[in-house]
Amino acid sequence: MTQRRFGEPLPLGDERFPYSKGLMARALIAAGVAADRAYDLARALEVDLAGSGERTADLDRLRRVACGVLGEEAGGRVVERLQRLDDLLALETPVIVLIGGTTGTGKSTVAAEVAHRLGITRVTSTDFIRQTMRAFFPPELLPVIHHSSFEAWAGVDGDAPGDPIVDGFLEQSRHVCIGVEAAMRRSLTEGWSMVLEGVHLVPGMVPTALDGALVLHVVMQIPSEEAHRTHFHVRDTATSGTRAMAKYLDRLDDIRRIQRFLVARAGREGVAVVENTNAERAIGGVIDLVMQLAERERSAG
Repeated sequence: MTQRRFGEPLPLGDERFPYSKGLMARALIAAGVAADRAYDLARALEVDLAGSGERTADLDRLRRVACGVLGEEAGGRVVERLQRLDDLLALETPVIVLIGGTTGTGKSTVAAEVAHRLGITRVTSTDFIRQTMRAFFPPELLPVIHHSSFEAWAGVDGDAPGDPIVDGFLEQSRHVCIGVEAAMRRSLTEGWSMVLEGVHLVPGMVPTALDGALVLHVVMQIPSEEAHRTHFHVRDTATSGTRAMAKYLDRLDDIRRIQRFLVARAGREGVAVVENTNAERAIGGVIDLVMQLAERERSAG
């Protein structure tokens, strides 16, 4: 296979295409540079190239310009992260990023932005998988998948000895994870990277070791109940009220019970927990974990 499984080469320009400040700004943002500084640096490199009549740059030139715009230490650090990012994007091995976490922890936003910054074009959710399953399994046949994750207990027959909220959620997740594993294996068969997010990505229930793929599993959490509540208000504004905010706020205690379970389970299973009190830090944290995984894979190889 001659083309990359995901992402594009570091946008310094080549014999076919000249340097693009837009693509460079995007790469810099993926490497953790604030958007305004990323555009300043990308523009400064464009001006530097224009001054010498050249159409392409190299890392030494980028480092010199970066140190001039951002300072010696910050500029060197940015170029190092860009090199790490380029090594990741050059991998022939597909990368599967699993972003779990309970309702309202910002999984969808983080997943979409991580995919965008890494150039991954396939993004899906366990809610989409569950909705597909609902079309094939009517409520009378598989009732547990026809409820919200925090209300799945209503679709479970009998009285479980444990916490009914968590037990119902786990029963729903067991069914949905059949579809999750199928989606992962399809991605592996096709050789393409994917970001998959959803509450049903319970640590220990989904494979994190697939031959021929790098799999990163993280769990998002919001430690503060008040911050969690605010996320629902923000989401309600962003979606123009298309999702029933009042329902989520009324069941926030149950939602946070599931969060506590997921975080504890992540600790036992060795799955990273990422706090989403700041979206930019959360996105950067997930990308850092992806790059660390790729570096470990290269070292082991």
